[in-house]
Formats: sequence, structure tokens, C-alpha cells
Amino acid sequence: MGNLLDKIQFPADIKKFSIAELETLAQEIRERLILTLSKTGGHLGPNLGVVELTLAMHYIFDTPADRFVFDVSHQAYVHKLLTGRRDRFDTIRQPGGLNGFMLRTESEHDSYGAGHAGTALSAALGMAVARDLAGGKEHVIALAGDAAFTNGISFEALNNISDQTRRLILVLNDNEWSIDRNVGAIARYLHKIVTNEHVTHLHESAARLLERFGGKTAVNVVRRAEEAAKGLLWPSVFFEEFGLTYYGPLDGHNIGLLIETFKFLKQQDKPVILHAITQKGRGFQPALDKQKKFHGLGPYDPETGDTKPAGQRTYSEVFAETLVKLATENEKVVAITAAMPNGTALDLFRPHHPKKYFDVGIAEEHAVIFAAGMATRGYKPFCAIYSTFLQRAFDPLVHDVCLQNLPVVFCMDRGGLSGDDGATHHGLFDISYMRGIPNITHMVPKDEDELADMLYTAMLHDGPAAVRYPRGTGPGTAVKSHPVALPIGKAEVIRDGDEIAILGLGALLPMAEELADRLLEQGHSAAVINPRFVKPLDRELLASYAARVTAIVTFEDHVLMGGFGSAVLEALNEMNFDLPVIRIGWPDRFIEHGKVEQLRARYGISVEAAMEKLAPYLKRRTAKRLVAR
Repeated sequence: MGNLLDKIQFPADIKKFSIAELETLAQEIRERLILTLSKTGGHLGPNLGVVELTLAMHYIFDTPADRFVFDVSHQAYVHKLLTGRRDRFDTIRQPGGLNGFMLRTESEHDSYGAGHAGTALSAALGMAVARDLAGGKEHVIALAGDAAFTNGISFEALNNISDQTRRLILVLNDNEWSIDRNVGAIARYLHKIVTNEHVTHLHESAARLLERFGGKTAVNVVRRAEEAAKGLLWPSVFFEEFGLTYYGPLDGHNIGLLIETFKFLKQQDKPVILHAITQKGRGFQPALDKQKKFHGLGPYDPETGDTKPAGQRTYSEVFAETLVKLATENEKVVAITAAMPNGTALDLFRPHHPKKYFDVGIAEEHAVIFAAGMATRGYKPFCAIYSTFLQRAFDPLVHDVCLQNLPVVFCMDRGGLSGDDGATHHGLFDISYMRGIPNITHMVPKDEDELADMLYTAMLHDGPAAVRYPRGTGPGTAVKSHPVALPIGKAEVIRDGDEIAILGLGALLPMAEELADRLLEQGHSAAVINPRFVKPLDRELLASYAARVTAIVTFEDHVLMGGFGSAVLEALNEMNFDLPVIRIGWPDRFIEHGKVEQLRARYGISVEAAMEKLAPYLKRRTAKRLVAR
């Protein structure tokens, strides 16, 4: 394996290859992807699907002068292999290794960093307009999956492209999937084009004609024929109404056809869109059989595709199982996801309550406003959106839900560090961006059972509520047969103490308990508190401890700026308490990808860091004791 791939240091190296050699290279790349990701994990399915597309783009265009913008950019692994990072590819998503997404600081060939969907068209248009203003000649090519066209930002860009530039190439990578199967009218429309027998026949003719003759004449003939066929489907071609000249659909795995087409599109002095049909997971049968599983996953067997046996339930699974119970008991409970049924585990909810389940596509803003609309009619929407993705819906969160005090529940999966996915996916900002919004109640569970209780509490609460919980599994706490309601704004005292008060928020409560044990070993009495509520804070409990302890320690899996520790400081200041607050949380910077425990150690999210910061106050307390004796 790797005879041709080993010869590639930079994209220009593939320009010397014949079509037959490129086809062999495509197979080598697939083998490299399957073998490497079986050890590191990663986005296997999307990258297997874009091998020929990426090769053809690099064969015709010249990065870094020409700009490639990948929507989401989780499908840029092939691009990384071709742009001087082949020797480091085994480090992808590993600590200190290659990022799993495009990263501008990683390579000059990565013209735009991304990790969320729907950004490529706007960014590419911005680059094209900047090029036009500067009198440049380079090409800008945006590669976006069909799921990205369910995102409102894509349509905002489409609305502007033809008015603002005369030269831009968009590639629609159509595989019918984002993570789950795509939903909505756009997906149905694209599927209708692809499956129409007239278009299929003409598409096959197009391939034969281009392969035989190539060049502008062949493309024009094919284009006129395809326009006629598409006219049978829709009187006005969808993309051409936006001023983009449409080509396709073409076989996204026919590298000869793709090269000839890109060669032609490179000469066009107008915005164009190439509709390429690809197969997500191509070349690896397990990835074809289980599209959702192989979108992004951990290590697996490269022969069978089997992953390690599942252990205890994840927070996501507990969320879904609890919501099934709540929806069974309450006819007004509904579940909403923005194209993440698998990631949020709502695919476990869907079979039980199919009429109460709504997937709106990659459209977080719409999801929140849609939930608000349902709430005005007496329904109780549970909006399951990753913490990092809910950032995209901040205005609807403020304007449409909280301003109207509507009872929408935000279930924020991946609250906290998201490990190998890196900065684009860490959920480290939701406390900060939610805490200042009036009317919202914000909860963080210490374990799986408390998550169920908080979901039940949110269902009963007559106003906006948010529950943040981490990626992966919890401590393994058994979940009661039926959840109980928690008193709003009341913390839980795990153990009492009179020297130090330690507040461990959510998944970091074990750190608070470990710190208390360390202090006890040194003769210091420490209280351990499970805050439960970020908003409203249990000010009464906080005041009672502030009146008798030497210092307060807060632990949170969130940035310190504007986070839970900041809320404690503000509350103490308002209540006129003057005592030190040791805050343990993430610094004011974007955190790279890596293993959670290693990153926590690197940035001082640890008991050791808390002990070090507490040391001066413990010495003062000890000195006072000695004087008193």
C-alpha cells in the first residue's frame, strides 16, 4: 500500500499522474484513511466519499494560491494528505497532532477554518470579492454537502453571490447524508433530480461524451440536454434562480469526468455550481452499511468495522430515555433536533414517539424559533442541540424564547470539553452566553440520575430552562424509575465543613470531593456543595458558608470569564462578602483538541491546581490557630 501516495509531498505532484494512476491513488488513499482512523477515530465516512473530488480539485487548481473552502471541513482529510501533511497523518485528532478540521494555523493550504455547517458559501464569496477588489486572478472553490443547504446561512450567501462576484465555483457534494439522512424540501428536491430517469440517462451520456471528446463543446451540448431534462422536474432550475449556472448531476467518483469538468469550469467567468453525486463511506462496506456510525467515530477494527463493546449509558442516552418517559406521561412534550438525532440520542426517542419528533435539518436558529412557536400553543418543546451549536441561535434564544418567557427546554449536549474534536466543538461558553439573559433557568447535573430529575423539573417549570451535560458517560449512577422535581435554585450539600467551601459544578463535582479529602488529610475541614443551578444561584446557602469559611473554591468545565465562578463572585459582592474565591476553569483562549484528562492537566483544571492556589489562605488559617493557642 502507498506506492503512489508516498510520492506525494505537495498537490503539484499528482498533476504528473495519468487517470489510471489517479484511480489507483484514490484506492491507496482510502486504504490509508481506513487503517489510520481505525486507530485514531475520526470522520471516516465523509472522507471516503470525497476522495475523487479532492483529487480532481487539486489536479486542476493550485493551492495555496487558489482557495479551497470546505463546509464543516470534517471531509478535509484527503486534502491534508495531499498538502504536505502525509507524514503526520497518523497524528490526526491526537494530542499535539493534526486537527480533525481545516485549521489556518496548521497549513497555508487551509484557507479557512471551520467546524460548523453552512459557512463555506459566505466565506468563499468573501474571498472572491476580496480577490476582485484587489485585481487578483486566483480561483475560489467551495465544497459543501447537500445538508449545508438546509442551513440559513447558505441561502443568505446564495442570495448575494451573483450580485457581488462574477467568478466563483461551488461544488455541491450530494450524498443524501449529514450525520443522519437529510430531511426537508431541499433534500427531496435534490433527490428528485438525481433519481429522475431522464437526468440519469443524460448524465451517463454526458460522462461518455466528456471522456471521449472533452472540452467546451462537449460540456455545452451536455448542459443543454440536462437543462431540458431538469425542465421536466421544475419550470425554473433552483440554483439558476439565484444566478448560478448549474452543471450536473455528475458522478463524483469518476475522476476523469471530474477533471474535464473542473478544467471547463476554471475557464468560466461567472458563478457556477457543480452538482456531484457521491457515496458516503465508499470503499468500506461497514461504512456503507452504517452511515450514521461511520460519520465520526472512535477506533474500530479495520477489517470488520466493529468498535469496542459499549459500556454504560451515556448522558445522551439517559436524556433520550428520560424524554421517552416524559413524552409518554405528558402529551404536550415534543422533541426537536437540528440534524443531530444520533449525536443527541434522539434516534432512541423517535421510534417511541414518531409524531412528537422533529428534525429540522442543520438550522439551529429555525429550531429555536420553531420551538417557541409550539410553546405559544401549549406544547413543551425539548430542543436538543449541542452547546457549541446553540451559539448559532443566540438571538432567537434571547428574542423569541426568553423575552416572551416561553417554556422551551434547551438540552445542551457536549456541555464542557469535547476532546478530540477541538475548539470548534468544545461547549465552553454556554454559561457565559446564557447567564445574562432574563427569565432562563440554567441547570447542570452531577450524574445521570440528576439529569433525569432536571429534565423533569424543566418540564414542570413554566418558563425557559436549559440543562447542560457532558459528552460521554457519567459516573454510572443508577437512574430512578421516575424522576423527581428539584426545588428551583437550591443547591445540595454533599458534606459539611467550616474552613473551605468547595462548589463542584456538574461533572467536576468529583474534583471537589477529592480536594476536600486532600484538605482533610492536612487537618482542614471543607464543605462540598453540588450547586445544581447556575441560574438562579442558591444565594442563601452561599451566604451561610461565606459567613464562616476562609475561602471558596469553584470547579467548572467552562471558561472562567463570565462562567459559574464569576456568578459566585458577583453574588458575594452584591451580598457584601469579602473573601477569596479560587476559581478553577478554562482560561480565556480557545482550547485545542486532545484527550480530556491531558488538557485538564495542561490548563490547571485539577485538584493540584486548586491546592496550589489555596495554599496561601491555608497558611494564614494555620497561623491564626497557632496564635490562638
